[in-house]
Amino acid sequence: MIEVDSRGRRCPLPIIDLAKALPGVPVGEIVRVLADDPAAANDIPAWCRMKQQGYEGSPAAGTYDVRRLI
Repeated sequence: MIEVDSRGRRCPLPIIDLAKALPGVPVGEIVRVLADDPAAANDIPAWCRMKQQGYEGSPAAGTYDVRRLI
């Protein structure tokens, strides 16, 4: 698992950070996004649906786990 620290960055920057990190992650692995922007709670799951990636949930406040599927 890799972590992408997007704390202090506002929409759409956490999504951009995630999109930049994903190609370097093997299929099946998790990217954990750390984001304190309240919009991330909606934006990250929506981005995962649009990009056919797996949103694995938020195991703790301000964290969002995304599994690379393709």
